[in-house]
Amino acid sequence: MDGLALAMEDEIEGLSSPLAANYDYGDALGKAILFFEGQRSGKLPTNQRVTWRGDSACSDGTPENVNLVGGYYDAGDNVKFGWPMAFSVSLLSWAAVEYQQQISSSNQLAYLQKAIRWGTDFILKAHTSPTTFYTQVGDGNADHQCWERPEDMDTPRTLYKITSSSPGSEPAAEAAAALASASIVFKVANTNYSATLLRHSKSTSTELLTKAIAPFTALTPAIRMSCYGRRLGYTGKWRHQVLELCVDKPRVEPAVNEFSWDNKFPGVQTLLAKEFHCGKTNLAKFKTDAESFVCALMPGSSSVQIRTTPGGLLFTRDSSNLQYVTSSTLVLFIYSKTLTAAQIGGVQCGSAFFSASQIRAFAKTQVDYILGKNPKNMSYMVGFGAKYPTQLHHRGSSIPSMKVHPTKVDCNGGYSGYYSSPNPNPNTHVGAVVGGPDVNDQFSDARSDYSHSEPTTYMNAAFVGAVAALVGQCNAVSL
Repeated sequence: MDGLALAMEDEIEGLSSPLAANYDYGDALGKAILFFEGQRSGKLPTNQRVTWRGDSACSDGTPENVNLVGGYYDAGDNVKFGWPMAFSVSLLSWAAVEYQQQISSSNQLAYLQKAIRWGTDFILKAHTSPTTFYTQVGDGNADHQCWERPEDMDTPRTLYKITSSSPGSEPAAEAAAALASASIVFKVANTNYSATLLRHSKSTSTELLTKAIAPFTALTPAIRMSCYGRRLGYTGKWRHQVLELCVDKPRVEPAVNEFSWDNKFPGVQTLLAKEFHCGKTNLAKFKTDAESFVCALMPGSSSVQIRTTPGGLLFTRDSSNLQYVTSSTLVLFIYSKTLTAAQIGGVQCGSAFFSASQIRAFAKTQVDYILGKNPKNMSYMVGFGAKYPTQLHHRGSSIPSMKVHPTKVDCNGGYSGYYSSPNPNPNTHVGAVVGGPDVNDQFSDARSDYSHSEPTTYMNAAFVGAVAALVGQCNAVSL
């Protein structure tokens, strides 16, 4: 048995050891979900738990007489980007479906459903007609020139939309996926809402997605899939219309080694591989693709593509690297669970074989690294553990709350008074997962270093599922 295999076996044994240094994954899960309340836009509810936030952007949509109030701010800025917001909702819904038992046992299911619904309510509003979908609220260039609380912002709330005559396949596909996946989450809890979500998902994919794809229909299937399949594929599991575009057609596709809001291939591969293991033999290609992704991540694989830092963290690129770590970790957990359920031993990666337990153990090392088991001995989740980032690149977190400082902080005042401050942020954005350390496991905790100190909704959304997989160590060992 080689060194990697031994390390993996030690990790698995450690899961059941009473002396194992496992984290409170239930607490981390709750904090990861709480983060979304700090990202809310619009009129906040009376049961809002993140009390340093206030109502904001309550006139969004007015220039075109539509109601686009609500949804989530994408990251540390004050723009609402529909595409990554929908991806975040898809990931949260995936976690809710895949790990419902673990999330329920931590008393977090209701909070997770609220987080999902805050996103889907906005997506429903943005789908103002069968052929119109608003994809962005706010001028990104203007917003990024200012450092203002959402409650104070006076930058343009410019509206961007796709229509049947001005299509956009990617945001339409992700919106359809988000609504359809969320409809599964609410199928029992709220059947009427679930039906509404599914109806809008069908309308979005039929009226907007199909028309967006239409210009490609004259191309060969191989070229067509290389043009848009990488981004549309994720919708496949949730919407059968798109699945028909992805299955049993020749494709030209690059080697895929990341799962992100603009590259969904590993997501659809993992979902459809699960269908294959359930007996749908025409999906064998997706099993191969899913295992290729696993092999690209596992240290010791003969086809590894993503290297690890000296401290053991997957490292894709030096810009919000933890977004790729959290999403990849989620896929590893779910695929190892799929293998175990199908009573399949593991994955062959050239000369190396990785059991389902080894894949899961490696995924656990990534979660543990984020929560504090790393060379800096710090958590990259704000508010978790004794040491975590304090200078978050986040406008609302870095400027005192309206309750403490009711006077308006304008665009330049935010930069001069707070952005450049050497002090910790006055508001602790509990649960925020930041971009993370560099390739050498170093982290400067500087507000100006947005590549490493800024949180995003899609980073946290992926981490919700990844950490949920570890809730309850007895359950974790059995998987």
